[in-house]
Amino acid sequence: MQTRQAWPDDASAVAGVYVRSWQAAFAGLVPQRYLNAMDPSREESEWRTHIAETRWPSSGVLVAETEAGIVGFAGLGPSQETPAVAEIGTLYAMPEVWGTGIGKQLMLATLTALGQAEYTQATLWVLEDNERARRLYEAAGWRADGAGVEDATGGVSLNRLRYRRPLG
Repeated sequence: MQTRQAWPDDASAVAGVYVRSWQAAFAGLVPQRYLNAMDPSREESEWRTHIAETRWPSSGVLVAETEAGIVGFAGLGPSQETPAVAEIGTLYAMPEVWGTGIGKQLMLATLTALGQAEYTQATLWVLEDNERARRLYEAAGWRADGAGVEDATGGVSLNRLRYRRPLG
């Protein structure tokens, strides 16, 4: 596996990973009708725009690629709350590669990129009930910092926790 900065031509693959990951990771947490309605073709233009607005290394999208193509990605940038703090806004992988170490490698590459941007700390948000993601983050040194918000994705109330970790 290799990681690299995403380019606008990667938007279709990134949208596909995003939708497949959501549909698998959030089954049972988010209403199935919401997950079933997700469509990579509707997500592609948003990802193309997001990737095109990259200000590397302080913001952008990093992809994980194997011989099979793009199998994961992470979106990073300044926190909306505190721009001097980095935020990993997205980190998703195809369900077929869960448990293979690709998520861990993608996390390490993302932390390296954030360090190159000279951030000293980072945050991310995770659904409280997403135990798989929380295990990945905690193994990488992330800890819940006590902040939480309610999310109404798909019309149900979900709790999101903020995780934080120092960089460098």
